[in-house]
Amino acid sequence: MSQRFPIPAANATCVACLLLSLAGSAAAADRLPVLRLSVGEHSVVAEVASTRAQQETGLMYRRSLAPDHGMLFVFRQDQDVCMWMKNTYVPLSVAFIASDGTIRRVADMRPLTLDAHCARQPVRYALEMPLGWFAAHRVPRASTVRGLPAAE
Repeated sequence: MSQRFPIPAANATCVACLLLSLAGSAAAADRLPVLRLSVGEHSVVAEVASTRAQQETGLMYRRSLAPDHGMLFVFRQDQDVCMWMKNTYVPLSVAFIASDGTIRRVADMRPLTLDAHCARQPVRYALEMPLGWFAAHRVPRASTVRGLPAAE
């Protein structure tokens, strides 16, 4: 059983301001770091998902991506990686990238599916971009991605 304590009217405004401040801090903490990568001869802006929670959420619930924007998943070590599109509305292509920056595989992914798209070999990174981005920019497998962060 919990007890409730009335808040004097004079303090209600302070409590509301505190709650708004905390909500703003939480939103700021949820923003992912952003970096610029060179993919072949092209520049992209990528949000960086490096924690398990960030990677589990990925681009879920987004309705659009800005041109040449995507999300970079950074894994602690080379590992087998599979991606899927649960609760993801934007059709995406994913490049699986080795620790030396070499693209090992590109896969196209349909929105709102649980179809697994796997690297087929251990990789350190995965870069999600709008569907067809790699093909439209003529970025083939074995291209190099520069500007990748070191895995933590």
